[in-house]
Amino acid sequence: MLRPIILSAALAAGSAAFAEGHDAMMQAPPGEPFVQVSDALPLPEFIPGLGTLFVNPDMLPAGPFLAYDHDGMLSATIYMTPLAELEGGTSYDDLALGASEVTSVDIYYNAGHPGVEAPHAHVVLYHDDGAKARLAE
Repeated sequence: MLRPIILSAALAAGSAAFAEGHDAMMQAPPGEPFVQVSDALPLPEFIPGLGTLFVNPDMLPAGPFLAYDHDGMLSATIYMTPLAELEGGTSYDDLALGASEVTSVDIYYNAGHPGVEAPHAHVVLYHDDGAKARLAE
């Protein structure tokens, strides 16, 4: 029982350290190795519900995708996990966070789009209470 608690605390601390060590990511653009998704794929610069997305191409397909609102504020971290890979037993472990605070999480199905063509789940971690509303506009 104690081992899972220690492991969970270590993972949380590691994610928090990643987020705190990357204060530059709080404002768009986050810098290398991240690229703006709309510069690499035929997608709009701002996707309603997701925002302006940046991703490290080496971390595809899962991400993390960093989602910024119209003012360039980091509002969410998004993962895109292909359903076939999850069904096949693939695990996505130790995924980084864009920010250490997460106020809510949405998980929903996506049939596929440029960049992640296969059906997948969007896992969206919102970083503050107003983030979902800012990304929806």
